Amino acid sequence: MLAAKYVDEMTTGVPLPPSPSYFNMVECGSEISGEPEKREVRAYKNPTDLVRMRSTVSFYICYLLCLCLGLACLVCVCLWNSRWRGGFAWDGSSLQFNWHPVLMVTGLVVLYGSGAVLYRVPLTWGQNKLPWKLLHATLMLLALVLAIIGLCAVFDFHNAKHIANLYSLHSWIGIAATALFAIQWVVGIAGFLLPCSPTSLRKLLKPVHVWMGGSILILSIAACISGINEKLFFVLTENQTYAKLPTEALLGNSLGVLIIAFGLVVLKIVSNPEWQRPDSRPEDIDYTPVPREEN
Repeated sequence: MLAAKYVDEMTTGVPLPPSPSYFNMVECGSEISGEPEKREVRAYKNPTDLVRMRSTVSFYICYLLCLCLGLACLVCVCLWNSRWRGGFAWDGSSLQFNWHPVLMVTGLVVLYGSGAVLYRVPLTWGQNKLPWKLLHATLMLLALVLAIIGLCAVFDFHNAKHIANLYSLHSWIGIAATALFAIQWVVGIAGFLLPCSPTSLRKLLKPVHVWMGGSILILSIAACISGINEKLFFVLTENQTYAKLPTEALLGNSLGVLIIAFGLVVLKIVSNPEWQRPDSRPEDIDYTPVPREEN
């Protein structure tokens, strides 16, 4: 009876008076809800949302792996030079040279890679791009400064010990990576941060900027790997200790593997089109003031 009454109300749109059976049931103490029965409706998610969610989860897994590998690189290079190479100083001795691998790995690899993947973090999407541009430029500038200090450390050490500079393939690759990095940073500031730069110039520079960034990272990894191998050959030559893989050799080789793994994860994040920041707004929106309505 109640079901029929509810159907009539839904059909006609006019509430009907309660039937006599309704009062009989109330008098008998039956519990009746004054509200119509609510049925659970299941909303099926859009397949596009599921794909986007899966892509976001995959990104954060790779990003977490990137952070862990970067931290592991820093720990290994600092541990190697502090425990097995005697520590750090700035007096022209071998202790000053120890700053070179630490600063180059920190600047040209870890900070550089972290700054490269900054735009891929989904939390930065849909927000004003200017603060993230500034953060990206700051991280890259810090990485460049550390790399330059690392080069100064090795040049001062070589000059104090009367050792020739820039004679090895490792040094050539390292100088090339640092020089291209400096040019990349200056061009990036001029092309993407200056308000006077036209949108057409930014669109022209963007693919070149991305390609050059990946190339510099590859050169940096090559320079670090060759430098680690060169250093191990220099310090582990007595009684062919490198061939016996002592603890220092294992640590140096592990550092090289970690650097390669870090670079591969960064390149994976940067090259995946699903993780690119959506360019749904014009590039110059960051610099366009919103006009206020006059009353």
